Parts: sequence; structure tokens; C-alpha cells
Amino acid sequence: MPVIAVLALDGVPGHELTGPGMCFGTAVRHHPHVAYELRYCTAPGFRGTGSPAPFAIDTPWGLEGLADADTVLLPGHAGFRDEPEPGVTDALRAAADRGARIGAFGTGTFTLAATGLLDGRRAATGRQYAAELARRHPLIDVDPEGAVVDADPFHSAAGVLGGLDLCLHLITLDHGVPVAIETERQVFMQLHTPADAGAEEAPPAAPRHRAGPHSLGPTIRWLEAHLDHPLTLNDIADHAGLTVRGLNRRFQAETGLSPLQYLLRARVQAAQRLLERGDEPVERIAARTGFGTPANLRHHFQHHTGTGPRVYRTAFRALVATLTRAEGKDAEAAEPAAYRGADDAGADGRHG
Repeated sequence: MPVIAVLALDGVPGHELTGPGMCFGTAVRHHPHVAYELRYCTAPGFRGTGSPAPFAIDTPWGLEGLADADTVLLPGHAGFRDEPEPGVTDALRAAADRGARIGAFGTGTFTLAATGLLDGRRAATGRQYAAELARRHPLIDVDPEGAVVDADPFHSAAGVLGGLDLCLHLITLDHGVPVAIETERQVFMQLHTPADAGAEEAPPAAPRHRAGPHSLGPTIRWLEAHLDHPLTLNDIADHAGLTVRGLNRRFQAETGLSPLQYLLRARVQAAQRLLERGDEPVERIAARTGFGTPANLRHHFQHHTGTGPRVYRTAFRALVATLTRAEGKDAEAAEPAAYRGADDAGADGRHG
């Protein structure tokens, strides 16, 4: 079973610490073939999480918990500008030397950068810290947008929801796009099975994708790339090189859904992503996801999520705004006043 070690350093934001457990735990619960062992490890001097709602954690794992981990995750923390303790640097370098995958998000990227492991590679941190990371570590190609950066075996992303994005990226690498998409939906706003749905619209609670020697993976990727087309069973069967009957059997075996159930769910999930990450009107989203009309989109969206598209967008953005404010306040509290003034004045502290 793959071991994921989350290294908690003092003052880690609470949501960054709990995010990996929520993400990987959801993947395990909803996909029987997915397995992870999650360890929370602390370094010497760890006292608890940061504001605005600090709490203590008690874990049996110290830095030795990284010794056999397949993946090490490094969230942000209060003292990210300080030189890492020698034990932390040694543990991270040892993990890299034996081929472990290492991910950092938010200000955790500063600590990973201080080990020298990111020199000559691309990396990301929170947008507000990207310029500072680039100044402190000129050998790193810093992504100013804070998007998930894959510089295998090192992976990095922004804070707030960036940690979840990074975890979903790792799940995609491990288990494929369908598992990551379903995990994301369950984490952010669960797609439930409608109580009154008909046989063609009632997927099981935990869809699964089991890749075999003749996997439907290429057809599923093609289907998800053409959601705006009026796809039929015959269209999907032709792409897969199967009869309609054979297609139904294969879809049930690999995903737990019929082809049309999978198509409907993929369209709802695509609508969720567009509502979360853009400002397009519902009319445009309905066209892009193959629902055709706003009324049709609203019907299926309500049926599968329990809420309407506009309410979903508002709720999602309120969640992001709340977490963003929390992270900003936590980082400001941890940042020395003198440094804030210097950053406002310029890299050398002078106005002009």
C-alpha cells in the first residue's frame, strides 16, 4: 500500500493540514481498488497549527515517518522564511535520494526550495509569494500563477485550494482521470444518487474505473473531450470498436455505469468545473457541456447535486473566499512587520 507522509511544521494552516486526508481518504472510500496509508509526521518543535483556529495534533510519527514513504507532502507553515532545521532538510533530501515523490504547496514550497532540491526546476507557491520565492531562489523557474507544477519527482502548487489540486494531481498520476474527477466532486460538492431517478439515470454510489488489457480509457477520454456533441450509444460504440451490447457490458465492468449514465455524469461534472473556475453564463455552459438549454442543465444539475447551477457557483466561491481570507490573515500574522514594509518598498527596502 503506498505510504503518503504529510510533514507538519509549526504553524501549518489547519485547512492545508487536513486537506490531504480529506482528498486521499475520499478517493479510498469511493473507489474500492484505491489504497493509501496516510501518515501525519511532525518535526521537533512542532506546537500546533496556525491561526485563525489553532489546534494541536498528536501523532506517533516524527521525521522517521518519512523514511519509507512513497510520497512526502509539505504544506505551508508560519516560519517558511527561516532556514529549515537540519533534520528536516536531511529527511527531505534522503527521501529524494531514494526516489520518493515530494509535493509542496503554499509556502511549503519555500522550505523545499531551501533544501536545493528544486534548483533548475519549475515550482509554484501562492501567487502573493511567487515574486519573493523567485528572488530568494533564482535557480528556480517560479510559476507566477501558482498552478500545479509537475517537475517529477517534485510537484508544487499554490495554497488554499492548491493543496487539494496537488493531491488530485497525484491521484490522477496514480489512478487516472476518472478517479480524480469523481474524488474532486465528492470533496467539493457530492454528487448523490437521485432517489427518484430512473434506471438510466441512477448510477451506483461509488463509480469505479478498472483498466484492463483492452481498457475503455481512450474512449472515455474521447467522450469527455466531446461532451458538447450530441453523442449516441452508436457513436460511443463505434469509437470503442464494439457493438452496443458489448459496449454496455464493458462500461458496467470498468466504471459501474452504463455508457449513458457515464455521459450524463461527465456532463454534470464538466458543468461543475466551469461554474467553479469561470464566469461564463449558464446558457454558455449548457451548450459547452452538451445539455443544450439552460433548462435541461438546471434539471440534471439539480437532480444529481441537489442544488442549482447558480447556487452551486455562489457556494463554491464563498468557500474559496473564506479559505483565502484565512490563509492571508495567517500569513500576515506570521510575517515580520519590517519585512512587510520592505516588500512594499521594493526588494532593497527603498521607495522610489
